[in-house]
Amino acid sequence: MKFGVIVFPGSNCDIDCYYVLKDVLHQKVDYLWHKDSIREDYDCLILPGGFSYGDYLRAGAIARFSPIMSSVIEFAKKGKLILGICNGFQILLEAKLLPGAMIKNNCLQFVCKYIRLTKETRDTPFTNFNKIILTIPIAHGEGHYLADKDTLKMLQDNDQIVFRYCDEKGHITESANPNGSVFNIAGIVNKQRTILGMMPHPERCSEKELGSMDGKLIFESIINYLA
Repeated sequence: MKFGVIVFPGSNCDIDCYYVLKDVLHQKVDYLWHKDSIREDYDCLILPGGFSYGDYLRAGAIARFSPIMSSVIEFAKKGKLILGICNGFQILLEAKLLPGAMIKNNCLQFVCKYIRLTKETRDTPFTNFNKIILTIPIAHGEGHYLADKDTLKMLQDNDQIVFRYCDEKGHITESANPNGSVFNIAGIVNKQRTILGMMPHPERCSEKELGSMDGKLIFESIINYLA
């Protein structure tokens, strides 16, 4: 199997994703520059975190028009796997590959800390592991997920809400929500369950030296699915 990590001007987590896939999990992986096209031999694309194009206009709004995004959309139409992390999630929303939108955190400040997530479904290529409560860091200023009532109902009815912010016991509480996201949403998938967008950073907690290895579970899940 082969992974591609897309690099936009302003990406800052591309190296982390590449390192986890290549050196921790020993997978084939390439960097894909935002002006590249995507070859047929990739099995999964990663849109990493960062500040693509400086987050001008709003997070992900300019990156959505990068030359590579037409290839990403075609890749998605073929049912191949895509993981968007933080800014990558924002780009997927702007490209309409996932429903909803992001606005500034309700505290109006950049938030960078470890938080807890509850895994809402095991039925995705990204979450076929047993652990329910994960400890994963966030680092964002625009992580407040919003959607209209019909979209939220669709996400609930189709079991598309994958991760929600929770406390240490797995309870979905307002105090556990770091950015004001509706329903404490931290990650969603498309209807086909092939595209995951999540605000927390699994690449930043895939080795024990970093204080948590829960992020590694998500990458391992993808590998197990593809295998």
